[in-house]
Amino acid sequence: MTLQLKTAALASGLLLAGPALAESPMLWHSNSLTYLYGQDFTIDAPIQQTFTFEHVSGWTAGDLFLFLDSIHYNGKGNDDGRDDSSFYGELSPRLSLGKLTGTDVGFGPVKDVLLAATYEFGEGDVESYLIGPAVDLAVPGFDYLNLNLYRREADGDRDGDGVWQVTPVWAFTLPVGRSDLLIDGFMDWVVDNDDSYHANLHFNPQIKYDLGKALNWGEKQLYVGIEYDYWKDKYGVDDDSFVGDKILGGTDQNTASLLVKAHF
Repeated sequence: MTLQLKTAALASGLLLAGPALAESPMLWHSNSLTYLYGQDFTIDAPIQQTFTFEHVSGWTAGDLFLFLDSIHYNGKGNDDGRDDSSFYGELSPRLSLGKLTGTDVGFGPVKDVLLAATYEFGEGDVESYLIGPAVDLAVPGFDYLNLNLYRREADGDRDGDGVWQVTPVWAFTLPVGRSDLLIDGFMDWVVDNDDSYHANLHFNPQIKYDLGKALNWGEKQLYVGIEYDYWKDKYGVDDDSFVGDKILGGTDQNTASLLVKAHF
């Protein structure tokens, strides 16, 4: 087990520990299911449907984010006519220095200092372990703005080992008529190269209208909107290394998906 995996496991254990930390270590939580339909994806099949489960929670020691994608590739079928599918997920615990010490560690726009870890997993050879420092920022207009700096370690002998990744995560809400527009998302920016694994940037915001609030069903429960997906050199594959349609027109991805998201 690598140092990164051991630290990620420790972080998960601290977050999920029960009475050792407090009577009720989980302070709050939220779960959601999302359906996405989009076209013009690269490398994988161009038409995709995705079902996503997400969990986010706050703990006495930090916070936790988990998502799992079930991805269905339209038009890329088996001999019996069924569409191929895949899955991918991430488990991301963070330890809060402020919560662990019980002191205010903020300064300037920094609200908290954390140790962040992520375990990436899925079908095929995709496992990676990420660890590094993080800060939570207080910026006017944002519901939250977090900045994570990771050292990436790929499982086994895959490329992409020992490179650095910057990951901001954000959300802000805009009033629109009798409801709200929520704009949230993340950006993964791998800033350097490792052998054939190229530096890449994945920008992935969602723009969602609170339909539940507009229909008086309850706010922050049902959203409709779009997810924009821009990925320069997707999967760390250098687009300049390929000509024409060798990889489905290249490795730079620029597309959007229709979205329905329900919280529970």
